[in-house]
Amino acid sequence: MILPRYRVADSLIPGAGKGLFADEFVARGRLITAPDAIPQVYRFEEIERMPDAAQLLPATVRWFEDRYTVTPEWPDECYINHSFEPSGLWHLGFVFALHDLAPGTEITVDYRHLLAPGQSEDFPDARTGGAIVGYSWEESLRTSTAQLLALTERR
Repeated sequence: MILPRYRVADSLIPGAGKGLFADEFVARGRLITAPDAIPQVYRFEEIERMPDAAQLLPATVRWFEDRYTVTPEWPDECYINHSFEPSGLWHLGFVFALHDLAPGTEITVDYRHLLAPGQSEDFPDARTGGAIVGYSWEESLRTSTAQLLALTERR
């Protein structure tokens, strides 16, 4: 579920297709998306063994440890694009605003949190050209927890 008013429109990121944009001011630390209706989670190797794995992998997202969801129906949350300098923080399936977001800001997250450890995206980071390679569970949890803690501290 997406909490602030939003719209799906052409992404500002070259080659990204559509993106998710805030249609209202979103304060630093505010929740942008929260998981809802997660019918099933899979181990990554279970997804890799599925007959249509090649089509499902782009719709696969890590939620915790080695458990992933597969969402081929692409709800609007799936229009959140990748950035190494994201506007949102992915933490256990929730997305928080990393700083105050003006209306019209494209919501992005660092996909390294969503990928399996060592899994690479088919595309590079648009700004840096760097490879997007999944964090280990420990690295993802450690970095996202530290960022979330920093969001709760007074500026």
